[in-house]
Amino acid sequence: MREQRLQIMLTQDELTAIDDWRFARRMPTRASAVRELLFRGLAAEGFDLAKVGRKSQDFGVVNGKGEGK
Repeated sequence: MREQRLQIMLTQDELTAIDDWRFARRMPTRASAVRELLFRGLAAEGFDLAKVGRKSQDFGVVNGKGEGK
């Protein structure tokens, strides 16, 4: 369940681009389109969404066992 609300201001051009993208993919709502675009943008930049059960140590900058400990 989504418990957090985020309000943003967009230009008409930005809103049109989101709507065009949404309709081309048959997405049900603007909100779902914005969430999907946000997810894709973060993934493209190498960011991963937190999954249930993951700990903050799972999001370290340095990869490898025992480094920095």
